[in-house]
Amino acid sequence: MKAINIVIASALITAAAIKAAPAFSEPATPETNVSIVRTADLNLNDAAGQRALELRLVQAAREVCGTASDVDLHGKNAVRACRDDVLARAHEQRDAILASKDGNDSIRVAIAR
Repeated sequence: MKAINIVIASALITAAAIKAAPAFSEPATPETNVSIVRTADLNLNDAAGQRALELRLVQAAREVCGTASDVDLHGKNAVRACRDDVLARAHEQRDAILASKDGNDSIRVAIAR
């Protein structure tokens, strides 16, 4: 009977260690998702070029922030907040490019997770 208890305890400890293994393998530094939006091929002096840039920025924000399951309301809200934050920072870069036209032909869209 004592041997069965030892075997069961050993199996439970092994199962707990296997279950916890992914938690120990998490990276120590936060992961950064980055997307570079190129603008060199766009004419940013006209409305069509600016609309095309906006579409690229929205798509880059989707790529950087990812998606959440339809049943995960907290995740959906986090993704929405991420996209709002990323687009706000991308719009600042866009506005600087439009104002100066200093030869910068890309916008870095990034979020640290």
